[in-house]
Amino acid sequence: MTNAASLPPPGVAREHKTRWWKEAAVMIIFYLVYSATRNRFGSAKIGDLDIPEQAFNNAMKVIEIERAIGLFHEETIQEWFLPHRWFIQFMNTYYGTAHFVITIGVFIVLYRKRKDVFALFRNALAATTALAIIGFFFFPLMPPRLLDAPCPPAAYGAACIDHEQRNFNEAENFGFVDTLDEYGGPWDFNSSAMASISNQYAAMPSLHIGWASWCAFGVWPLLKRRWLKIAVLLYPAFTLLCIVVTGNHFWIDGVGGQLALGVGFLIGWGMHEANQRWLDRKHAVLHSLHMPHGERHHAHDQNE
Repeated sequence: MTNAASLPPPGVAREHKTRWWKEAAVMIIFYLVYSATRNRFGSAKIGDLDIPEQAFNNAMKVIEIERAIGLFHEETIQEWFLPHRWFIQFMNTYYGTAHFVITIGVFIVLYRKRKDVFALFRNALAATTALAIIGFFFFPLMPPRLLDAPCPPAAYGAACIDHEQRNFNEAENFGFVDTLDEYGGPWDFNSSAMASISNQYAAMPSLHIGWASWCAFGVWPLLKRRWLKIAVLLYPAFTLLCIVVTGNHFWIDGVGGQLALGVGFLIGWGMHEANQRWLDRKHAVLHSLHMPHGERHHAHDQNE
């Protein structure tokens, strides 16, 4: 029950307070639901005798689109960096850790420094992630690194599947390298434990790009120094380089991530506005209930 003493004086704007433990609990629960939902389909459901034709065929569609517009260059870009082992190992580690650590860090910064838009950004992040899950379900996409990898049960690749794109321009294969398998990193997708909790066909849209751009938009207004602003803008761009160099995504997956983020912000804004209107109505009702009878009658006359 709200106490009249806890209400601000009439005419004072409502202040919406957030609780850090509540926000942390909401995001932890949401991420657990996201992980459990994402891993209920895709590579996690591929059996020893299954051939991942749907994920492979979707990858062929992406390659056909990129080749049609003259921008299928992921294998060439990856090849430029393969001789630099230290860089590939750094990229593997960056791919597996940065988008979690930095996103959590920005989430905390927004909570502490930008309370006026925190709820909007929180809702946008949740909506973007939910849209990605829908994309993973309806458009399972084999990443470039698995196109030449063995088919199940040896791995989750598609080396056993013939396709005209594989031998394009008389090539023997697509030429991508699974950098995590060849160079090492913080985990191994081929381990039974990792395979059971991961969906390796969850590539479209790229949440790495969506989350990186979310982070950049979130902290940009707080920055004063030019070099910091440049660094923030380069963060999504460097992440795009990372997902291509490691063979985890096509560049067009990043476009999907940006589109998901854009729609996520629209949904987040709608959720935020609806919640604000509900809180405003609740605030007005509470004030009217705790207002002396004479003042309540006067306010009613004014409203009329």
